[in-house]
Amino acid sequence: MPWRQRILLAALLLLATLAIVWAFLPRPVPVDTATVSRGPLRVTVDEEGKTRLLERFVISAPVAGYARRVGLEVGDPVAKGQALATLEPLRAEALDPRTRAIAEARAATAEAALRAAGERVREAAASEEYAVARLDRTRKLAEAGLTPRDTLEQVESEAKRARAEKGSATEAADAARHEVEAAKAALTRAGESGGKGREKMIVRSPIAGRVLAVRHESEGVVPAGTPLLDVGDPGRLEVEVDVLSADAVRIHPGTPVRFERWGGEGLLEGKVRVVEPVGFTKVSALGVEEQRVLVIVDFTSPRDRWGKIGDGYRLEASFILWEEKEVLQVPAGAVFRSGDRFAVYVVEKGRAKIRPVEAGKRNGLAAQVLSGLAEGETVVLHPGDTVSDGRKVRLR
Repeated sequence: MPWRQRILLAALLLLATLAIVWAFLPRPVPVDTATVSRGPLRVTVDEEGKTRLLERFVISAPVAGYARRVGLEVGDPVAKGQALATLEPLRAEALDPRTRAIAEARAATAEAALRAAGERVREAAASEEYAVARLDRTRKLAEAGLTPRDTLEQVESEAKRARAEKGSATEAADAARHEVEAAKAALTRAGESGGKGREKMIVRSPIAGRVLAVRHESEGVVPAGTPLLDVGDPGRLEVEVDVLSADAVRIHPGTPVRFERWGGEGLLEGKVRVVEPVGFTKVSALGVEEQRVLVIVDFTSPRDRWGKIGDGYRLEASFILWEEKEVLQVPAGAVFRSGDRFAVYVVEKGRAKIRPVEAGKRNGLAAQVLSGLAEGETVVLHPGDTVSDGRKVRLR
């Protein structure tokens, strides 16, 4: 064989060998990447909630009688003491010992409730007096630079809460007083025969607010205790949110809350007032039984921001458990378990290098990096089985 043919054959064999080797070389794995960065990080518990009135009064018929048609509609404003309904005496009402005993028992119960309401008013007044005095002392200390601003704001919030509780207790006492008057009137009328000598009874509103529901609109005979309508003050709302019991243990009074998707623009803010100590069972949309706990939240945003929200409105609540403005972080999908530690794949010179990291707070989207990474480094997102230490990678 001539030497030229030998050289050509050798070159062809070399090219074929190189092609086979190249075909079996590992190809770079396509991956998604992200950059280690600094920024705000927040850990929250997110649940749906709904608003409810701080106090809702059900106005009932104190005695059996003929109720005239209620001329109010839902949403109508009412003043304290305004006439809500009129009851006329029944023409044929027999007096018997049982009726009198019931009326006397109702009057005694109403008087006991009035005494208890009076005690709550005195207790709330004492709490308000103490809160105001403490606020004055704290303001003086703050002006002298002897106490931090946060303490002053907390004391101011407590003073506002004490004033609100006193107002609530006073309104409850007024409502109890109306109940006593109605019960005594019922007792007086119970001894009268039929409708002779009996006057019309006017059922009045115990508070200033709005009509929330008309339960008995048409006129007609109503038994004692029949609900006629509901009244309340829409300006005094709270939010109830049921959370998983495992999340409730991380929430405490004073925890800040942000409300989203409430129907208006921007975010609303609130603060946890009560985490109820008793849980309940609730079946989720997937049919799983869950233990839930009610958390009560007060609005802290100005009233004009949420003034159009009414009773029973839906909103989404985010309980802020932890928050920092400058945190070194990576997407949560980049962090995985490697043995008993957390690790990530760092892209170095086109290869994936496994690196142990110490992770801190996590919120499902991002994870805090306490050590192991530097700002600006590139990490692999959601590494699969095809990614290993030292394997070549390329951006997908």
